[in-house]
Amino acid sequence: MVDGRDLSIVDGLPELLGGADAFWATAAQAALRLVAAGRLLPGVTDAGHDAWRAGPFEPAEAAWLRDLAAAMPPDERAPGPLLRAFLDAVADTLPRTPAAAKAAGTRLFAATAPQRADSLRDWAGELAAGLDSGVRVSLRVEVPEGFDAGRFHAVVQVHSLAEPGQVADAAQLWETGRFGPRARIDVVLALRRGAQVWPALGPLLTSAVPDALALGEDDVTELVASAAPRLAAAGIDVHWPAELAGAMTARAVVRGGDDPGDLPSFFGGGRALQFDWQLALGGEVLTEAELDALAEARRPVVRLRDRWVLVDPALAAKARERTLKPLNPVDALGVVLSGTTEVDGEAIEVVTDGWLARLRERLSAPPQPQAPPPGLAAQLRDYQLRGLQWLATVTGLGLGGCLADDMGLGKTVTLIALHLHRAAGATLVVCPASLLGNWEREIRRFAPDVPVRRFHGSARSLEDLDGFVLTTYGTLRTDPAPLAGVRWGLLVADEAQHVKNHRSGTAKALRLVPAAARVALTGTPVENTLSELWAILDWTAPGLLGSLSEFRARWARPIEAGDPGAAERLARLLRPFLLRRRKSDPGIAPELPPKTETDRPVGLSADQVALYEAVVREMMAGIAASDGMARRGRIVKLLTALKQICNHPAQYLKEPGGRSGKVELLDELLDTILAEGGAVLVFTQYVAMARLLERHLAGRGIATQLLHGGTPVARRDDLVRRFQDGEVPVFLLSLKAAGTGLNLTRADHVVHFDRWWNPAVEDQATDRAYRIGQTRPVQVHRLVAEGTVEDRIAAMLREKRALAEAVLAGGEAALTELSDTELAELVELRSRG
Repeated sequence: MVDGRDLSIVDGLPELLGGADAFWATAAQAALRLVAAGRLLPGVTDAGHDAWRAGPFEPAEAAWLRDLAAAMPPDERAPGPLLRAFLDAVADTLPRTPAAAKAAGTRLFAATAPQRADSLRDWAGELAAGLDSGVRVSLRVEVPEGFDAGRFHAVVQVHSLAEPGQVADAAQLWETGRFGPRARIDVVLALRRGAQVWPALGPLLTSAVPDALALGEDDVTELVASAAPRLAAAGIDVHWPAELAGAMTARAVVRGGDDPGDLPSFFGGGRALQFDWQLALGGEVLTEAELDALAEARRPVVRLRDRWVLVDPALAAKARERTLKPLNPVDALGVVLSGTTEVDGEAIEVVTDGWLARLRERLSAPPQPQAPPPGLAAQLRDYQLRGLQWLATVTGLGLGGCLADDMGLGKTVTLIALHLHRAAGATLVVCPASLLGNWEREIRRFAPDVPVRRFHGSARSLEDLDGFVLTTYGTLRTDPAPLAGVRWGLLVADEAQHVKNHRSGTAKALRLVPAAARVALTGTPVENTLSELWAILDWTAPGLLGSLSEFRARWARPIEAGDPGAAERLARLLRPFLLRRRKSDPGIAPELPPKTETDRPVGLSADQVALYEAVVREMMAGIAASDGMARRGRIVKLLTALKQICNHPAQYLKEPGGRSGKVELLDELLDTILAEGGAVLVFTQYVAMARLLERHLAGRGIATQLLHGGTPVARRDDLVRRFQDGEVPVFLLSLKAAGTGLNLTRADHVVHFDRWWNPAVEDQATDRAYRIGQTRPVQVHRLVAEGTVEDRIAAMLREKRALAEAVLAGGEAALTELSDTELAELVELRSRG
């Protein structure tokens, strides 16, 4: 009951959380936290129905809930049981949904209505052992006659959950009845649960007083090797004698041997590096003699350094087989940089010394500004000089990296500077056809003494190679042999998101081209899924992220499911090979004016509402009656139709007429923008919608021009010039055709008339105006039809932005703030599986 109203838990929780009653608001928050943390146990009610219960509780949680019950306002009912009943009611309500029943394949503990579960009463009682009496069980291992005798005992201990300091042996509990009348039953139930994972506990279950158990050496060995973790998972901790020496640890050591000198040749060669186990006791490495003693041990304890040491059979096996499989150079670098590797599925710390340790320190050092190379006719900014130093480092090892700066931050000039700095043969740049001219102009401008040629169209000469060779992805795909016949000093993939599909012909052709080093340039390393990022980095640094299946299992699926820990671990792994700077980072392009982004909700017109509802009714019926690929196709068709209706009824119907809320809002925006002397880019993903806008604005006397995928190159350049020269104030652009390769800094307003499924594409389009050279603040307007599919698209865009940010977070700080330890935890260069 809330405020005199009888409400269900589902309806009442929001009321309690936002209500004025501080106690029940706190209790509701506590219940939600417990459910979110998985503190749920199945139970069976007195009436024989299934019911979730809150629990088991950690000692601190139990104590906090006891204090909360004590703070309950005066009531005629007992506060403890009342709070307990509320927590159990929340626990029993939230997991139950129709979807849960379908996913679980059973209605038990999933369906919204309670189910009969009489047969599960004993099972549920065992799982909840100790919950009601407030006790837990542990084992204390004792050696009454000393370790030489080899006789061990396991003493059963009982702990109070409410008072963690209250502990009693089971013998005392049986004698005194301590911890309440139900404690004995719950101890037996806990031991029965323990015996299921470690049968050696079985004799306790037939004892009148389950107080202690004699253990043979084999039992102790099994307890050390595997039983203790299983018992802990079952809620029974194991406590070892205090006189045993500290924990023994194992790690692996890479022995680099003599300094190879020429690192690119070393990493490209087949030399094997020795890889061995290294065991330590209390942090001190064991000698060969001590390893021999450990290897020969046949008891669960061994005498080392005048102390008894508990022997884990797995560690003893490592002492007997000390040599691991030798590593190739790339694998060795990977495990050294990451500081970890996996051996038989076990994560192992890795150490090294000598030249490999020095190389690790070199890679861990934050990049410092690199002196501009001779021949560069440009003044690089500080962040560009640091980017140059980073590129010089990774390519100097014969490896590669991905420069993923925001668009407009000067990746092209930084790459030109890298070519001059390396002075190591010809550089092949592969880019979209629309960027060939820009690359050629930039090279002639910033490196006037460097030859540049195109391998495209009829001009396809590769004789007397020097300087830069420019080609397109299409040319490489259709004519890869000539380019693959040259070993390039540097291979550059610009707008590298074009090879995000590693199975595409373009991506396969790019992998055929040999080079001393590879660099990917992109402002959007993550557009839709993390697999696209894998495709780029697996080309620049093969093996860094493993095979695609390994990457999906280890990184993509957990991150896309919302695991923040996995996202952070992947971000740390990528930082040494991926440099990402944003315009918003401190110190990055400080002269760039601020950008303001605003979502502008707009209501549908009556025409749009009627059409929208009719299309939903018609197409949803067809979707419901279909499956497989047909259903997927209909869903895509529905989404496309609804987005077109949100734009304008005429776009969907392909005939004039009707009113559009978006067009009316655009009219208002343009009236204000043009009155202030502004210039605006209007992006839409539909050429048909752009033509509608062109005709509409012409009718209002507003000068516009339109650029789309079919615009010839010469006409395209003329349109850009006219807009930049101020001849036309409104530039209508097809989102995909004009999203990259254009410099439109005259615009101080950007309108996204409709929403693209991909936030990276929208950002690239916005960056036509918001880039270096802009002297005015840029206002971005995103038009969103209220209450429609576009609201859902907006939510999806936010999720994708969060995905990209989670993986690529940190910007310049990713390298400037790394410690040796942090870097060593980040990178693991593994062989492809």
